[in-house]
Amino acid sequence: MSTSTFHIDRAIPVTAHAEHGTTVSARGGFLRRPALTTTVPKEFVHRASVSEVMLTDWARIDNERYCVAAQWPRGHSFFASVDGCHDPLIAAETIRQTGVLLAHTAFDVPLGHHFVVGDLDVHVRPQHTRIDWTPATLELIVTCSEVKRRGGALAGFRISVEIYRDGCLAATGGGSLTSIAPKVYQRLRGQYFCEGGRPEVIALTAPEPPQAVGRTSPTDVVLSPIGEPNRWQLRVDTRHPVLFDHMVDHVPGMLLLEAARQATVAVRGEAALPLDMTSEFLRYVELNSPCVIEATVLPASGTDGTESVLVTAHQEGTLVFRSTVTMASTAA
Repeated sequence: MSTSTFHIDRAIPVTAHAEHGTTVSARGGFLRRPALTTTVPKEFVHRASVSEVMLTDWARIDNERYCVAAQWPRGHSFFASVDGCHDPLIAAETIRQTGVLLAHTAFDVPLGHHFVVGDLDVHVRPQHTRIDWTPATLELIVTCSEVKRRGGALAGFRISVEIYRDGCLAATGGGSLTSIAPKVYQRLRGQYFCEGGRPEVIALTAPEPPQAVGRTSPTDVVLSPIGEPNRWQLRVDTRHPVLFDHMVDHVPGMLLLEAARQATVAVRGEAALPLDMTSEFLRYVELNSPCVIEATVLPASGTDGTESVLVTAHQEGTLVFRSTVTMASTAA
């Protein structure tokens, strides 16, 4: 028997927003504000720790759009503030959780299925992501497209997300998600599959100095020096309580995004706020083999006062991940 799924019309506020952040009106008033706020079930976003769940509620707007409520804490053990703003990677994690949540609740994917993120992008507006006196209460307007089904079951879809804070557009992003049934996933992963066990993991390598990659603690550093300019070995610490919230049989996507951010800081020599991250996850990155991260500063493409860095990851000579990270120019 398959795992139970849910058909729930949640009650959260949904408002329309103007491009420049002005709240326009409630969408017909058909959604009611709840008396209490809780996180969504952690199983719906594939987290083991309740404290790592960013989403608090969800509701259907129409056949393609959903409203999701979220909250970002003022302080987080890993998603640290950057220039007084919430970490853009917490926005990326919120988008990831949103895709998984809707797969289970809107598209009836049973709990226990696996998901593959093919690509993920996030774009932030720093003026609306500044850390305030209270946690950031957010409203996500999510559009689902490119829905693919196989035998009546969801095979994959794409989400586009607008993240509003106090009626102002704070971030946008999205990505693609593929759903894989447990038995199919086991066949796909072959020798790397380790349901309920501990996979073979490469020996933990020494970190770069934290200040060189925009971090304060060595435990949060995901790059190890290899004696070559702008190249590092991916540092895989399966004891990290956020990047490895639970044991998996491959390198988590958030670890690769953090590697891209840290490599960008290292090559630029400045821990500035990333404005945009556009990433592709091309293959599973295995835990038992070295993965090399390389960063290349891209030529300036205009006069918008930004600088971009291309970060790639190779494992056993194969490109497995790439990301373009854009930050404000030092001279801007």
